[in-house]
Amino acid sequence: MPRLPSGTQGVPDELQRRLGVPDAVVIGLGAMLGAGIFAALAPAARAAGSGLLPALALAAVVAYCNATSSARLAARYPTSGGTYVYGRERLGEFWGYLAGWAFVVGKTASCAAMALTVGSYVWPSQAHAVAVAAVVALTAVNYAGVQKTAWLTRAIVAVVLAVLAAVVVAASTAGGAAADRLAPGGDVSAGGVMQAAGLLFFAFAGYARIATLGEEVRDPRRTIPLAVPLALCLTLLVYAAVAGAALAVLGPARLSDATAPLADAARAAGADWLVPVVRVGAAVAALGSLLALVLGVSRTTLAMARDRHLPPLLAAVHPRTGVPHRAELVVGAVVAVVAATADVRGAIGFSSFGVLLYYAVANASAWTLTPQEGRPPRVVPALGLAGCLALACALPLSSVLQGAAVLLLGACVFGVRRWAAARAGR
Repeated sequence: MPRLPSGTQGVPDELQRRLGVPDAVVIGLGAMLGAGIFAALAPAARAAGSGLLPALALAAVVAYCNATSSARLAARYPTSGGTYVYGRERLGEFWGYLAGWAFVVGKTASCAAMALTVGSYVWPSQAHAVAVAAVVALTAVNYAGVQKTAWLTRAIVAVVLAVLAAVVVAASTAGGAAADRLAPGGDVSAGGVMQAAGLLFFAFAGYARIATLGEEVRDPRRTIPLAVPLALCLTLLVYAAVAGAALAVLGPARLSDATAPLADAARAAGADWLVPVVRVGAAVAALGSLLALVLGVSRTTLAMARDRHLPPLLAAVHPRTGVPHRAELVVGAVVAVVAATADVRGAIGFSSFGVLLYYAVANASAWTLTPQEGRPPRVVPALGLAGCLALACALPLSSVLQGAAVLLLGACVFGVRRWAAARAGR
């Protein structure tokens, strides 16, 4: 039997299993159908040119491998923490810790970026103040219980899907749309497609939220392997339609220069009435991403606190709402501070680097599963691991250097703690 954290052995530290397949799929969609599709198309088009759709396909292949590995591992280890737990159990304490560190730091930056995206769309001149208010409000929703989070996420997904559908219809039926813009041209390079895939991966990364919530899912051995690929496939269909429509109406050059790609696509399609709707949709999408991100970071914080890699007081679970309330409050406070002071530039690349390495550990962990433990075909974790490392290295140099520095800091913290523990035990 797999080892579970000591905090899961009884009440009140045990989370409650309340989420079924529909709720798990909706939470995954809420995490993936977020602000990434509103923001990531332009930098991805700048890197890939007319190779945007192949880059999207490459990102989806890597995401599928990661999702499959994560789903099999989550069914084997249905507890909070995601790859932090999988790496610890399959590869050793250091690799689990490093995965958890990469996730918490990278996704905390993503939380701040999503909050600032809300602010920039709702009230640009007061973006930081709106961002902090959004963090406080959504932390309160998460504090109230995971079922309330699932209901709010369902409403957000419905709004975002409606806005994206309107953009696709308007752009696809516009007189200026040209199907030949979808075909890769002479501006495409392998390096550009790789970098664009790494940036677009940012928009796919939310499926891990389902695995991270493994301790709150009913019948996890059935629910998680079903919900993860279903949410990913639905997201890919939506993204392919949106990217294709934007590329057809704008072309790669105009798309790469767009500051608000989907709003510009609506304007180019002659649907000026749709532009403010897209702005509202982008803000709602960012709220959905922020909601799911805070949810995932707090659960990984809970798991790391249970193993004393973070302060043990963060391992508490509220006896009434059944959520890790202290972890959620601390995560919310840290994100609020970052959102009040930070710049969003480079956040997508920085987050993508950390998350890609997080999934590299997940794929390496899945490789060690036996057939009796539900191991996927060996090609899946192998391709996922190679793809994660390749896309991480293909990201902009500043993102790679910043991400590597943060990981090195985490490794040093781990080493110092182990050294101090060893001296204390003498």
